[in-house]
Amino acid sequence: MSALIDQLTARLPPKSWTADPEIMASHLVEWRGRYRGNAPFLAMPSSTGEVSQIVSLCAEAGLAITPQGGNTGLVAGQIPEGEVLISLKRMNKIRSVSTDDDAMVAEAGVVLKSVQEAAESAGRLFPISLGSEGSATIGGLISTNAGGVHVIRFGMMREQVLGLEVVLPDGRILNALKALRKDNTGYDLKQLFIGAEGTLGIITAATLKLQPRPAEHIVAVVGLDSPYAALKLLHHMKLETGAVVAFELMNAFATGMTLVAYPQLRNALPGWNGWRVLIEMESVRAIGLRDVAEQALSSAMEKGLIQDAVVAENHAQAKEFWRVREEIPAAQRTQGAQAPMDISVPVSRVPDFLRDAEIAARNVWADLRVLAFGHAGDGNIHYTVMQPPGPVNEDFWKACPALIEAVQDVAVGMGGSISAEHGIGVSRREELPRYKDHVTLDVMAKVKAALDPKRVMNPRALT
Repeated sequence: MSALIDQLTARLPPKSWTADPEIMASHLVEWRGRYRGNAPFLAMPSSTGEVSQIVSLCAEAGLAITPQGGNTGLVAGQIPEGEVLISLKRMNKIRSVSTDDDAMVAEAGVVLKSVQEAAESAGRLFPISLGSEGSATIGGLISTNAGGVHVIRFGMMREQVLGLEVVLPDGRILNALKALRKDNTGYDLKQLFIGAEGTLGIITAATLKLQPRPAEHIVAVVGLDSPYAALKLLHHMKLETGAVVAFELMNAFATGMTLVAYPQLRNALPGWNGWRVLIEMESVRAIGLRDVAEQALSSAMEKGLIQDAVVAENHAQAKEFWRVREEIPAAQRTQGAQAPMDISVPVSRVPDFLRDAEIAARNVWADLRVLAFGHAGDGNIHYTVMQPPGPVNEDFWKACPALIEAVQDVAVGMGGSISAEHGIGVSRREELPRYKDHVTLDVMAKVKAALDPKRVMNPRALT
């Protein structure tokens, strides 16, 4: 290790590495404080060439690497446990924006908010949106195939990527930054690295797809009786408006907990204690979308699908409505022992999942609370079972693996997945063999062995 550090310091600028514990500290703990790690040193390259040098030296020395973006991951894939840690935060340049190609080339360390702003300045939209957009980086979002709230219209991060630049586990650079929509010249290699959680290489830059900016934007909060009504409302609003980009379902506990934790937040439906849906609609043409949305909500009320609704009067109020949804993860941190899950099922099965998952969980531990919220429009529910109110219950902590298994069994039994958008990382790795068939696992292992035979890249994550 000492020899490797000497080689790195000789080849890299002083700003590109550190072993200072104070500088490294924030990189070694996950933002919720659930996972803490350690690393011999932190590499902070500012160019693809520097990344290549660092990876080459580590590969030669047989030292494993953990890549890290904005450190906003939720499954510990970005937290090292003795590996060399490489942060991409200094690779934060937007290399180009082309409105003719509707494409942008951004380095891996550019935060999502900066990409959104650069697209807006060019009169375009980059549609990925999530709560951590002020700190999540493009490289991390691609490596985890992040989703967010607009998947219903625009798809996952995978659908936003036209090309990639990747440093391979042996230090070579794969340059596939093309802005082509069509390229049938063999394997689409970029797809290997999207969602691979840094196990096959380090993404250093990406060519991203841009969209037209919306001319109209409407946000509404709706009160309804059940997830079954929410499913009917989803299809009603899609058919009536043709403009739905987000459809977020929240149970009463989720909104109530958040409004108590953050009393300054606006309660859009005071007095309503049932399920809520936050609907966002956009149109690239001025079509009087507010009138269209209000008419659709009125007809939904006439059909008995909803009981109450309010449409934001302006952009500031729309942001207030979104804040309640966005602050749910932070509010739940104070709720004691809990088992969080990132579930997806076919959209049609969301109501059945919410019903059956609670039954399965209560068969393991009867006295619990269920927090359920998320992207019902694309079948992704962030589902957490929690201890009753009070001090941390150690027995509940011990029951969490059984609770997670019971709920995940329900999801997979409905054709679902145990990880919709957070990835597998380290925290879900032991659960994967229960739900992935042996052929799939074998193919994944062979891809890993072919590209990274020395298991240099993020060896504890995913495979």
